[in-house]
Amino acid sequence: MNLIAKKISEIRKSKGLTQEELAERSKINLRTIQRIENSESEPRGKTLNLICDVLQIDITELISAEESRTNNIGTKIINGFFLLALNMVLMGLIGYLTLDSNANPNSKFGGVILSFFLPYCIVTLTKKMIGMERMLKFGFGYITYFILIMIMHGFPIGFGTGLFPCLLIGLSVLYFGGGLIKYLD
Repeated sequence: MNLIAKKISEIRKSKGLTQEELAERSKINLRTIQRIENSESEPRGKTLNLICDVLQIDITELISAEESRTNNIGTKIINGFFLLALNMVLMGLIGYLTLDSNANPNSKFGGVILSFFLPYCIVTLTKKMIGMERMLKFGFGYITYFILIMIMHGFPIGFGTGLFPCLLIGLSVLYFGGGLIKYLD
């Protein structure tokens, strides 16, 4: 059922109208109302205006809700690619600063600082998200990196270079950052 049909049906029922009553009041054929509510046809122009007048709803809200639903799929795909790219960048930064063979104490310290402040910035921009959702969306790169280093190099290399502490700091800030922000406010 498309969104317009669903909305029309829900509002009609909430107002206590039958399909017959809606058809009679809007001066539209009953079969047309049935086709609209069953998503067999989509109301346009005069028909949609007549239905909206009887149900006392704004036609622009009905149409914009349908358009936002169709844009939603594209938005989800774009957001998915953005999250993937962001996680790759975060993994690369922390890995470069800690795991690289030329990493010195200054770059490792930079990795620790970045592993706190980058997730903290993410937390401030996503205040309405719960910790687990934030950690899974923005921290799955950290989790993946942790698993890959464990498999390829083992725990001593990952911990000794400072990579694992940085990843854990980042994940902790993503998960508990909402509480930290509430505490600071």
